[in-house]
Amino acid sequence: MSYEHILVDRPADGVGRVRLNRPKALNALNSPLMDEVNDAMLAFNSDAGIGAMILSGSDKAFAAGADIKEMDGKTQIDMLMTVSLVDRFDFKKLTKPVIAAVSGYALGGGCEIALACDMIVASETAVFGQPEINLGIIPGAGGTQRLTRAVGKALAMEIMLTDRKLSAEEALRYGLVNRVAPLDEYMDVAISIAQKVGRRSQVAIRLAKDAIDKAYEMTLAEGLAYERRNFLVAFGSEDKAEGMRAFIEKRRAEWTNR
Repeated sequence: MSYEHILVDRPADGVGRVRLNRPKALNALNSPLMDEVNDAMLAFNSDAGIGAMILSGSDKAFAAGADIKEMDGKTQIDMLMTVSLVDRFDFKKLTKPVIAAVSGYALGGGCEIALACDMIVASETAVFGQPEINLGIIPGAGGTQRLTRAVGKALAMEIMLTDRKLSAEEALRYGLVNRVAPLDEYMDVAISIAQKVGRRSQVAIRLAKDAIDKAYEMTLAEGLAYERRNFLVAFGSEDKAEGMRAFIEKRRAEWTNR
């Protein structure tokens, strides 16, 4: 398909990439852009040739926030009756891992979209923040929940109440991102991780991702029971049989993803 606000490609075998492409607005998130992101991601998710996806922006800005012009003048009822930006990118429907490749600004909604991905690879220039307090509002696309779970209550309070920004190295130190790489290498790192995911059994990848996601929503006892269920499901797959035979025979497994 042809898109107006995003670029879509396959930078490596088994990897689908969606790049935000509103350079004049520093990739500010608006409804048309997020609808396109959702459409492209769902297409990759249903493509048997894709094992993992990458969401990125430009080197200058992953996304500098939500489009304030789109929200200006809206009442609470207007916002109530509007599908939120993060809901337009329906993460819950994605069964394949999504890696955010972040460079430059990841602020407000941009930070929230990155947090909603499964992993984050940042360039050394990445800056994370939730500056909504400066507009007289609060994060509304998951920031108060996902950021707090990622960095803890005290730091999340400081970030959201005082507009503190986190550098890439700080984000790595506090567990917000997986890797930090030089500007000319961060995308290659993200692609490499996506390829590693894609080379594994997609049955096992899906079950593991599902169980990890549930860890945020369940008690430990509930999570352990859910993990056990997914563990047993894996034993019904052809890939389980192949993986264990390959290990015993000291050879590389040939996955069928069944």
